Amino acid sequence: MAIRSLFTAAMAALTLAGCAAGQAAHARTPQQDTPRMTDAPRLTPERLYASPSLSGSTPRAVRFSPDGKRVTFLKPRAEESARYDLWQFDVATGAQSLLVDSTAVDPADAELSEEEKALRERKRIASVRGIADYAWGTADTIIVPAGGDIHLVTLKASGPETRRLTQTNAFEYDAKVSPRGTHVSFIRDGALYAIDLASGTETRISPEAQPGKAISYGVAEFVAQEEMSRYTGYWWSADERYIAFTEVDESGVDIIPRFDIAADKVTVIEQRYPRAGRPNAKVALHVFDRNDNSTRRIASMGPDDYLARVNWAHGSLWFQTVNRAQTEIRFNRTDGLPWRIWSPFTEEQERWVNLSDDFLALPEGGLLVTHELDGFRHIYWRDPSSGEKRQITFGDWVVDKIAGFDAETETVYFTGYRDTPLERHLYAVPLGRSDAEIATLGAERVPETNCLNTTPESARVSKVCPEVRRITPEGGSWSVNMGAGAKSYIGTFSSPAQPPQTALYKADGTRVAWINENTLNGSHPYTPYLEAHTVPEFGTLTAEDGQTLYYSLQKPPGFDPAKKYPVIVEVYGGPHVQRVSNDWRPLSDQFLTHEGYIVFRLDNRGTWNRGKRFEDVIHLKTGGPEVRDQLAGVAWLKAQPFVDGDRIAIQGWSYGGYMTLMTYGQAPEGTFAAAIAGAPVTDWTLYDTFYTERYMSTPQLNPEGYHASSVFAHVDGLTGPLLLIHGMADDNVTFDNTTRLMAELQQRGQMFELMTYPGQRHGIQGEALQLHLMRTRLDFLKRHLGQPQQ
Repeated sequence: MAIRSLFTAAMAALTLAGCAAGQAAHARTPQQDTPRMTDAPRLTPERLYASPSLSGSTPRAVRFSPDGKRVTFLKPRAEESARYDLWQFDVATGAQSLLVDSTAVDPADAELSEEEKALRERKRIASVRGIADYAWGTADTIIVPAGGDIHLVTLKASGPETRRLTQTNAFEYDAKVSPRGTHVSFIRDGALYAIDLASGTETRISPEAQPGKAISYGVAEFVAQEEMSRYTGYWWSADERYIAFTEVDESGVDIIPRFDIAADKVTVIEQRYPRAGRPNAKVALHVFDRNDNSTRRIASMGPDDYLARVNWAHGSLWFQTVNRAQTEIRFNRTDGLPWRIWSPFTEEQERWVNLSDDFLALPEGGLLVTHELDGFRHIYWRDPSSGEKRQITFGDWVVDKIAGFDAETETVYFTGYRDTPLERHLYAVPLGRSDAEIATLGAERVPETNCLNTTPESARVSKVCPEVRRITPEGGSWSVNMGAGAKSYIGTFSSPAQPPQTALYKADGTRVAWINENTLNGSHPYTPYLEAHTVPEFGTLTAEDGQTLYYSLQKPPGFDPAKKYPVIVEVYGGPHVQRVSNDWRPLSDQFLTHEGYIVFRLDNRGTWNRGKRFEDVIHLKTGGPEVRDQLAGVAWLKAQPFVDGDRIAIQGWSYGGYMTLMTYGQAPEGTFAAAIAGAPVTDWTLYDTFYTERYMSTPQLNPEGYHASSVFAHVDGLTGPLLLIHGMADDNVTFDNTTRLMAELQQRGQMFELMTYPGQRHGIQGEALQLHLMRTRLDFLKRHLGQPQQ
């Protein structure tokens, strides 16, 4: 994906100005001065959710082959944008071709198992049909799970050959090719299996699951999937001798009967759901030795520790554990028989620790990880035996993730937000000199860093640190997948005026070839709406503690500053999420501006990519500081001459639904004209342990905080127009969050409106239902905000 297209040149000039407390500064671009028009085609709800996607044929799961000769990706069909097939891009020739037709491996759209439905919900790919995921094995083998079975794709000179490895009544998932390509492993009925590809022999690696005792093997428990982004429960060693796998005992976890209410039936699902303050699953780590077919228990986490990450590095097994209070990540290491465990280093935080996938083994034996030891996530070199650390990046900005390491040039590549919190970019930084090299320069190492003191004999330190270099051009945001050896990367770029573009690049940022240019030309699905396209203005407000809050303001096409417009405040506001960014914006925002609304977003304190001080404000008191920030944003809106202060609505989903209710309930009377809360948490005692206790501790240790952070403490304020929306099979924010609020409002005689979706989980899936959801919202908004002026 690349940078320059129909609208992006002007976006490169984006700047952000500072502001005094309670005031805002705008970053404007020529596109924001949209020509006033009356006859340009506007988006409709029907077109918003129809195929082909208005954002273009955007690939997902874009990956390098192990030898770097191919790039593979899942590509949506033009006639059915939710159905994905597997495609390949030949790096040498630039040719693209279909690898696996999804209808060939899953012609009947097989009914998913409960485990697969839950896993897709956790990965946020529940809406995907066809091929939802795949995994590279060797340079010529790919695993494709589809239709409940496992398919092996072998790339030959004559073309790809697909072989079905399993054909059972059970649902196989989490398939992997072993590192040397000799086996394919997977989970079936709560146990770990492997198939020898040469002989076709299938072997069960773990013990059999014991459903009656709620014990399974090789799987990730609920909170690991939903809150830790750990979706697997087994790991191969590089030499294929060992397979580490989990034993998950959920017998002590509360059973929360969940009524999966569909259109034509009701299924009672006995879901093991660990609510805040209640028992967790007990997780143990085992290692299977293929040399003698023996299995040894390596560690038992118990109910008050979490297994967060597992990695093999330099022949050692590393596993990260987190205490229940989530104030410490312990990096544990064991090197084989007799599997003695020690912890070379830890990371501790006063309030909570954030997990990361950064764990890169260097050829010389060191490790690259990221920590938040100085309040911002940065890259550190760690000695795997002593735990000695050297900080490589510095500053009041955050590293997103380590992208790769070039051993020849000793360069570390990473993505992050060094230039602005609104844009993610690819950067490079030297690993730093060795102690011997430093000695030859007559310098000294600044303790625990990769910086040099060039005047070691002077009382004053002359500090010289490795210089960070930005690779990707500014003007938008990037996601990057680096190839082996960090010589090239797949980059995807977007801006508010350019939908995602994907290309192959050299490590220095030179584009090699387009994978998906996605140009806004005459044939693009979005072309009919370009004339009425709007882009957001970005600006800043100052929070009560002096920290900077970023907002976006998107105006209707043909905006007239002499008019007064209704405003929709789109809120999320929760941890680990950023909603204000310089990238391709949700087209639902575009639709709402075409309807005549201004759309306003503000990233309050507690949200992501701003460092620990910005996040930690909400510790033990969610729904307080975030609400005050959102209300400061509304106060600023009401002071703008083009805003109709009597016609401001707020809406959000999930944590955004919670924030909608908390903000609506605490706002002074007349602040909002209406509110829409989708799938809201209403009481944190109803949500899971790992997420809730990270920010709120337990209900037993923080009863006052739980009370104040509950919607029920502010229900007196929910007297205005309110629409509640929830999927009736939600297994994440369970439906009783909404039913309890409904009952309380009914007891008080407070009126509200309700829309429920049979069979839907935490997200509402499918074109028809998404269309219905938008129409429901729009009807509610127009009834309570009035018809906007066009």
